[in-house]
Formats: sequence, C-alpha cells, structure tokens
Amino acid sequence: MYFLSEGTAINDMGHWFSRLELESELLEGFSSSYEVVGSPAYKRPLSSLDHEIAQLTKLRSGPHENLSRVLPGKRESSVSTLKMLAGREANFSGRGRFSTADRCHVLSKYLPVNGPWVVDQMNTRAYVSQFSADGSLFVAAFQGSHIRIYNVERGWKVQKNILARSLRWTVTDTSLSPDQRNLAYATMSPIVHIVNVGSTTTESLANVTEIHDGLDFSDEDNGGYSFGIFSVKFSTDGREVVAGSSDNAIYVYDLEANKLTLRISAHTSDVNTVCFVDESGHLIFSGSDDNLCKVWDRRCFRAKGKPAGVLIGHLEGITFLDSRGDGRYFISNGKDQTIKLWDIRKMSPNSPRDHGFRNSQWDYRWMDYPPQARELKHPGDQSVATYRGHSVLRTLIRCYFSPDHSTGQKYIYTGSYDSCVYVYDLVTGAQVAKLQYHKSAIRDCSWHPNYPMLVSSSWDGDVAKWEFPGNGEGPVSNRPQLGRGHVH
Repeated sequence: MYFLSEGTAINDMGHWFSRLELESELLEGFSSSYEVVGSPAYKRPLSSLDHEIAQLTKLRSGPHENLSRVLPGKRESSVSTLKMLAGREANFSGRGRFSTADRCHVLSKYLPVNGPWVVDQMNTRAYVSQFSADGSLFVAAFQGSHIRIYNVERGWKVQKNILARSLRWTVTDTSLSPDQRNLAYATMSPIVHIVNVGSTTTESLANVTEIHDGLDFSDEDNGGYSFGIFSVKFSTDGREVVAGSSDNAIYVYDLEANKLTLRISAHTSDVNTVCFVDESGHLIFSGSDDNLCKVWDRRCFRAKGKPAGVLIGHLEGITFLDSRGDGRYFISNGKDQTIKLWDIRKMSPNSPRDHGFRNSQWDYRWMDYPPQARELKHPGDQSVATYRGHSVLRTLIRCYFSPDHSTGQKYIYTGSYDSCVYVYDLVTGAQVAKLQYHKSAIRDCSWHPNYPMLVSSSWDGDVAKWEFPGNGEGPVSNRPQLGRGHVH
C-alpha cells in the first residue's frame, strides 16, 4: 500500500442566442485559454457510429426532422440556432415549442468555454469538485483538510467550511446525499464521515463546532485492519453508501440500520472507483488497478459470490467511471491514457485468466506513459469506443458524461494531468474543446446540470469557473495574485 499518491428555459433565451449568432461566429474571439480542436485524427468516426448509443444520443440531442431537412431524403445534423428559432416561430414541428431534444440541440452548441473566472484559491491541492444534482451547491475538497460548500445561487458564497477529521493524506472523495442534507467524505482510512450540510454552522470543525459522524467500514472479522477509501457514493434514495478501497474491496453501508451490510472482495488490486448504476440501487459498477471494470448485481451476489460481468479493454488501471444512468452504458478513465465507453450487454461472465497487460516497469505516479504503448490495443477489448488526447498521470483523474438536461449527454469531459479540461463528442470521438488555465493537474471537474457552466479544480489550488458566454466580468488571462482563501 502506498500513500504518496491516491490510486435556463430556451424560449426565454431565443432572442439573445439569435442576436449573438447573427453578430459573430461564436467560436471565434474567445480567450486564448480556450481551444477548439478538430484535428483529422479525431474526425474519423468511431466504431460506435452505428451502435445503439449513437442513435440514442441523436434522439436526445438532435433537431426535429422538419427542421433538419434540407432536401428530400437529405438532412443536416447540425442546424443553426437561428433556423431552430425561426422553425419554432413557424411551428414546423407542429408542437408550437421546442422539444427536449430541440433544446439540447441548441444548448449543446454553447459550450462552457469562456473565461475562466476564479471561484477560490487555496494553499493546497484541490482533489474534488462537484455540483449538487440541482446545481444550487458546489463542493470542493482540498488536501489540507478543507472541504468547502459554495452556494452557487448566492454568488458562490461559502455556505459551509468543513475541516475534516482524521485526515490521512487527503480527502479522496466526497458525495452529497440526494436531498442535499448530508455530505459524506472519505480519506485514506476506513472511516467515512458524514456532515450535516443544512445546519446553520458555517465553520464546521470536526467534533468541535459540529459533530462529524463516523461510519466504520473496517471488517471486525478481519481484525479491523486499516485501509484507505478512494471512492464513496450515496445511493439514489440516500439510504446507502457504497465505497471502493485500497484493500481491493467494495463496501455497502446501510445508513438507516447504521451498519456495514456488504463487503465484496471485488478485485485483485485497489478499487479506485465505484458507483450505483441507476435508481434501482441493485447494480454497482467498479473499476480497479487490475485493469478491469466489473458489474455487481446485489440481487444474486450472495448466491453466486461473483460479479454479474467483467469488461475488458483497458491496458492499465482504471481511475474513475461514470454511469449514463440508463442501466446499460458507462465510461471509464484509465492509466493507459484513454477513456472507454462500455455497454454492459457486451460483458464477459467471468474474469479472464490472463488480463495482465500492465507494464511492470512503468509507474504512473512518477513516470510518463511510454509512447510505444499508446498504439497498443487489448486483443479482447470489449469497449464500444475509445477516446484519446488527455493525460492520466499522478492522480485518479475523473471523467463524466455531459448533462442530460442541456446536452442530451452528447459529450464526454475529463480533467487531465497536463492542466487542461478536455471535451469529446461522444459519437464521433472528436475533441471539441480544450480548456487551458491551470498550472498543475486537474483531478476533477464538474459541468452544471442546467446551465453552460463548468468548474475545474486543480493541484495548483485554484477552483476556476468556465461559462458561456460569461458573467459580464473580464476573465483572468494569467493566474491572479490574490490572497489565498479569497472567494468571489
């Protein structure tokens, strides 16, 4: 075990958008910190183009057929905002309004790439940054024991400043409960702490100004030995917490019964990432340093004691995974410098005997990825698509689907060790944006669920906000010389 590094309604915005589009091309004249990427290497269609998820994405983020029709039998996939607005006024769709897909088609054109504006600066590395489900709160966690919860709707005012308890190395993960009343945070210890977010106490010093309840994930049958927790997530109903640990296991804790209800010896190496698959809570995804993603069905686990399936394709360990929420698809970030898209209907029933493609001479904690390894592909790769361009080194870099409400999950975005945020088109694999400002690795980033706003947090201690079109203030061109801890 090592501890040096842890393994708006469119109807109301129509005139505004059309005016902007008539005045200029929106992707020109932005700050130099933003780059639109369209290299030939990324314009080649992925093998997923004819896959079901490509069709689902088009249905959720494509314009109405009457708006996209150019000539009989011919359609354009990208319809301008001006044409969309004109079509709505003329009622081309016959509905007199935009559908959900129409709205996503318009909003997904306006990526949160302008800026950035600094939200906060701290003296220690930022490890976690996440919007709440409704976007009203934002959580940032730092290596120096601090977790800050900002009220987004009140000008990013710090609603709660939490000083973590029993911190080992860093806050590895946080998770807000669905009702946004509680925050769970994990460190390199078997104890997950719960903080009352809704209390009136702003300065939450563990067990001094406020109680931080501890959930003990250690197994008494195994002597209660120490291990670290890399990943923690609430279930959709808020009744359970799932965790992935450095002892190769997955844990499920029942909050109502206040006890550990499940421990799975899930992998042969650190479990860096776990999450519930969908609202049912029956299925769990896990990703590990053993290069495998696994699916666990709790309805049959006790009888079989095995995963429902295994997904093979990464050549190095998995740092993070994100569920699409439909019970079928998810993405994973890997130390092989790729994001992979998976369909669990393609999974294998059991782990392969030989899945070891790891380069034993390479260590992502302090070495660059071998150039010759970038062209390698697992002979049994079961992924639907692979996305390349970002860098996964030194820390557990996270990746996500873009929001359903505003983009129809049309994009994938990720932090990167090279201090940038990358945005990929889900279907084509094109790298559509590269956000540059930070001076160190970006471990985490989060796209607002409803608005074109993205927040990145970096090891340089800065939390930065990217928007479209901006907040009326001038963005930073270089790292500003502000006092540490400054918030605006």
